[in-house]
Amino acid sequence: MKVCNDGFERKFIEEKSDMYAIAFTQNVLSGRWKYFILWYLRGTTRRYSDIKTFLGDLSQGSLTKQLKELESDGVIKREVYPVVPPKVEYSLTEKGNKLMPILDMMEKFGTEYGVESNKQT
Repeated sequence: MKVCNDGFERKFIEEKSDMYAIAFTQNVLSGRWKYFILWYLRGTTRRYSDIKTFLGDLSQGSLTKQLKELESDGVIKREVYPVVPPKVEYSLTEKGNKLMPILDMMEKFGTEYGVESNKQT
């Protein structure tokens, strides 16, 4: 099975379509910060500096890479305004909004089974 940015082997897609669907989604969301970026963009448009501030210690290079990958996958939209200084805003696309139920399920699972809920009392 070939799973990378270059795509998936045709044989894998045809013979294991259920696994391919999971692998494809995982590939779109892979990256330490993508989940947080998507959650932060939920229902609103944000400037690059807002996203950077929200994520704290993330380097500019890492943030730019994650944003470019999300944009390339069609999950977020990047809008550049022709003003000085440059103004760049990010928002979810329709495809990005369709990922929100996955984040909701991840939150529910983490709430139920995360460290805080498993503490012995």
